[in-house]
Amino acid sequence: MRELLIVGRGGQGAQTAGIQLAQAFYSGGKYIQTFATYGGARRGTPVFSSLRVDDEPIRLRCDIECADALLIFDETLLDAMILKRADSKTQIVVNSAKPASAFADLGDYNITTIDGRVIARENGMGKVVNSALLGAFIAALETLDLDTLCQVIEDTAPVKHQENVAACRQAHQQLSKAA
Repeated sequence: MRELLIVGRGGQGAQTAGIQLAQAFYSGGKYIQTFATYGGARRGTPVFSSLRVDDEPIRLRCDIECADALLIFDETLLDAMILKRADSKTQIVVNSAKPASAFADLGDYNITTIDGRVIARENGMGKVVNSALLGAFIAALETLDLDTLCQVIEDTAPVKHQENVAACRQAHQQLSKAA
């Protein structure tokens, strides 16, 4: 079983990304369990989208204590509270223009960065980074077919379907090349 956490701020699309990722895993034949945690009920407060994925039905019913992977929508959220849910094996993908080495002072973590804002802008998405970040995240995870995720994004994106898919593919390709 893989335990995944998506961490963002209210309004950034982290909850939407979690739902789309869960749908993509389900479409790929996996069992999934997903749940959300909200901070204060206002825009900008931290939100979590939690996801468990397995080949077998999932019976576990508790919070994720140590994630296999984290997707961080905003580098300012990468703090001690979040890192309590990670260890040196946890794959952490951070939306940041900084290189991964900029986060070395946080400790022994497996951090990869992707500048989702640039990719979003290049694909006509403005500030909407969730599709780009999902593309990067599954490239880091190496467990989900890109075409499956892109189909879910195309089917569920409220607007700019092709732009969302293009951002997802570009980020996936960029992170795959870096690996």
